[in-house]
Parts: sequence; C-alpha cells; structure tokens
Amino acid sequence: MENRRKSFLNEVTNQIRSKEAKEQVSAELKYHMKEAKMRWVNKGYSEVDAEQKAIEQMGSPITLGIQLNKIHRPRIDWVLVALLTSVLLLGFLPILSLGYDSNHYFLMRKMILVVLGMIVALGLMFVDYRKLVRWGWVFYGVGTVLLLSLLFFSSGTINGKPFLLIGELTIESIVALPFFMVAWACFFNRDTFKVYQFILLFLVSLLLFFMIPSIATTYLYFAMVLSMLWWSKFSNRQKGVVSGITVGSLLLIGIFSWQYQPYFIKDRMIGFLNPGKVADGAGYQVLQIQKLISGAGWFGENKSVKQFIPEAHTDFAFVSITYHYGWIAAIFLILILLLILARVVIATQQVRDYFGKLLIIGSLSLLLFQMVSNIGMAFGFFPLTSMSLPFISYGLVPILLNAILIGVVLSVYRRKDLSRSAL
Repeated sequence: MENRRKSFLNEVTNQIRSKEAKEQVSAELKYHMKEAKMRWVNKGYSEVDAEQKAIEQMGSPITLGIQLNKIHRPRIDWVLVALLTSVLLLGFLPILSLGYDSNHYFLMRKMILVVLGMIVALGLMFVDYRKLVRWGWVFYGVGTVLLLSLLFFSSGTINGKPFLLIGELTIESIVALPFFMVAWACFFNRDTFKVYQFILLFLVSLLLFFMIPSIATTYLYFAMVLSMLWWSKFSNRQKGVVSGITVGSLLLIGIFSWQYQPYFIKDRMIGFLNPGKVADGAGYQVLQIQKLISGAGWFGENKSVKQFIPEAHTDFAFVSITYHYGWIAAIFLILILLLILARVVIATQQVRDYFGKLLIIGSLSLLLFQMVSNIGMAFGFFPLTSMSLPFISYGLVPILLNAILIGVVLSVYRRKDLSRSAL
C-alpha cells in the first residue's frame, strides 16, 4: 500500500521541474489522498481498497503532474528585471555628464557596481525567503549589534556620521535597514506578537538610530516600520494608538535632542525652512539647486558651460541629470522609477503569503521614501540630507541596499504560487 502511494507521488513529482514545487505538491497530494482515503473507509472499504480508490480518483499521475507543474512553477517578474536593468544603466548619466567617463576609475567602478547590483538582485531571487520566517530575533540582533558597533567602534566619521571600514567597504547605519526589515516582517507575521513588544523593540532601535546620528536613515527606518505596522495583524485601533505613540515619541526625542545635534544638521534645517533668509549661508545651496533645476529647460543647459553641482554623482544625481540632460531625461527617469514602484505594488496584490507580503511592503516603503525624498530635495520640499536616489546614486552601499530590496521582491514573487510557508 505504501509503495503504491509512493510510486504515484513519484510519477507526479517527476513532471515538476522546481524542487520547491515538488515538496509543495507532494505535501498537498499526501493531504488530499489521506482525506479521500478516509472518505472511502467511512463508506466501508478496507484500508487497502480505500487507498487504491483514492489513488485512482486522482487520475493519471503524468497528466496531473503536468498540470501542477504549470500551476506551481516559479515565476520571474521579467518586467521588474527589465526595469531594474534600465534604471541601473541610467545611473551612468551623472558620470558621463561630469566628464568622469574620461577617468577610467570612475567608469570601471560604476560598471562593477551595476553588475554587482544585478548579481545581488538576481541571486536573492533564488533564495527561499520563507526560510527566514523564524529568524526574526537573529536579524533584529544583527541590526542592533551593527548600530552599537558604529557607536562604540567606529573607524571615523563622514559628515558627523560614524562608519566602519572593512577593507574598502564603508559601512554606515543604513546597512542595518535590511536586517531590521526582515526582523519586523518576522515579528508582525506572528499571531503572538504583542503591542507592548512592538513599542519596546521599536523605541530601542529608533533611539540607536538617533544616537548615530543620521536624519536620513532614521527617517527611512521610521517610515518603513510604520508602513509595515499598518499591514500587521494588530487591530485598526491598536495601529492608530501605536502610530500616535511612536510619532509623539519621535517628536519628543527630536525636540529634546535638538540642542545635541551636530552643527551641520541644524544648519541644513535652517536653510530648508527659510533659505532666502540665510542665502549667504545655509540657504545658498538650496537656492542654487532650485536655480539649476528651474533653468535646465527641456533638453538641458549648454554642454560647454560647466556648472559646479555638489555631490552631483551621489546625493544630487537627479539635479545633475536634469541640468545636463533637461526635463525630458528627468521625466523619463521618474517614469522608470514609478514603474518599478508600480511593479512592486502589483506583486503585493498577487502574493498570498503574509510574511512575503510584509517583506514587499518594507521594500516598497524604503524605495518610495528614498525616491520621494531625494527628488524632493531638488525642489525644496525636503531638507538637504545624504539621501540617495535609488539605483542612480554612485556608491556601493546605495546600490547594494536597493538591489537587496528588489531581490527580496523577486524572491517573494517567484514563489507567489507556493503559498505554504516553508518549515
């Protein structure tokens, strides 16, 4: 009897290419065969005959396997992969506009970063995200240890922010974001996760981000967690209360810590709130960027006129592209980024696994707030901070961070028809 069932299951699973799908289908078929067998037993059949009836009821194993292979095969979001490739290639524009293409170091390094970004995103697509569901505390711990290491064992500071130097790799607080994103997805996925646990864990981690300090990273972390919170299993009332407490706490922390903030942070905030009043100081850069944006025209400024743009290949890559290539290029870039966000939203709607949905929401929030904030800086809607434009800004950490986010989305999407969480 056992051999007959195994033989049937093997014939079915031999038609299925994906190893993950084989395990899924095998488990589902065993469950359905057990149910069918019990129905025949209840009708008076013996164990052996009931087993045979249940197997016959399933039909041809080869036909069934072919049908299940079509249903359960892994999916690749080729549209998102194509959009990712396009936007990574657009990241060469700031390098070319500044003449960095004549410097082989910048050009070769950018090529390496683009290739590395694609490898990371596509590599993560083949990682089964469902196996992470029980490792929430580990990811939270790694993120916390990373922040504590920056506070107590930093290799130096960049614009007042501590960093760790491992070889040629510079690690800043933003590197902790993917670890915390996975941790919160694990926590929110649990039915036993309580509100007081969320508040305690969130405030502890938020305080560490504040102590770094990095306004941009703290802001991204805050936005990410609150976005995921509203997709959690808490009731709407609990979500509202918790959101109020966390926003209030953030405001209080900001008010009481203002006097301890570095000078450059205060300077940027003053320049953002009233740039005209401090046009000779903190507001100069804000006004200069707005002038460059408004005077770019549809096809960009005269290429023979070299206008200095600070950090034109990193934080102000959007300003550089708009100034040198015009509003046509800027609109096209924004359109590509919006299409990426739209594909991520579509993935959220198609994924049935709750843990996977939480991971996509976390990735979407980080991508969205980076994009809105960086472009917002160019138009004076957001303070000047070290906020990168996803996939465009030059640098290893920004490329890796956003490649990881896309890789997570691709991993979840690939398994959207395998709804049962891995054990």
